[in-house]
Amino acid sequence: MALTGGVWALFVLIHLFGNLKVYLGAHAYDGYAHWLREVGYPLVPHQSVLWALRVVLLVCLVVHITAALVLRSKSRRARGAVKAAAAPTVSRWMTVTGILIAVFIVVHVLDLTVGAGVASDHFTQGSAYANLVASLSRPWMGIFYTLIMVLVAAHLWHGVVLAFNDLGTTSKRWRAVAKVIAGCVAVAIVLGNAVIPVAILVGLIR
Repeated sequence: MALTGGVWALFVLIHLFGNLKVYLGAHAYDGYAHWLREVGYPLVPHQSVLWALRVVLLVCLVVHITAALVLRSKSRRARGAVKAAAAPTVSRWMTVTGILIAVFIVVHVLDLTVGAGVASDHFTQGSAYANLVASLSRPWMGIFYTLIMVLVAAHLWHGVVLAFNDLGTTSKRWRAVAKVIAGCVAVAIVLGNAVIPVAILVGLIR
């Protein structure tokens, strides 16, 4: 679970830097979206690298969820035998935030990639910037996106700390390092991703 979560954390951070191009305007953001589709070409066919990344992320997501369910089941059996200490609030909510993040992934793909279901009425295939602005201009979607990004930040903060522990870095010094890294990741996500819909809703991004 630590390894697959690490893959997703790395993706979220890389994707964050791409999302920041929205502040540079349509040309920069659409150029980034086009690069994602064409990266590796002509060495490899169009979108092959993008699809390879999608497959890896999907596999990691399935393995991550499966591992979480297995660990949750073991934890429940252990609590039945030995009274466990109260878990931190964020830890108890990892399952809930994980489920909400999984729902968001589906919504996000339908909204900005497929253009179906929850997508804006103005969705146009290949117009990444216009689709993003049209989608997050809807108050309910903008608020939903912002709240989910806060949950992603909380999920990753606790996940990064746990991952360091699971990978054997259990000393006091490394725990402190893990908390600093986790905090930086969480703040980056909130300041980078969660602010985008707010900027769109108040008209800073059009």
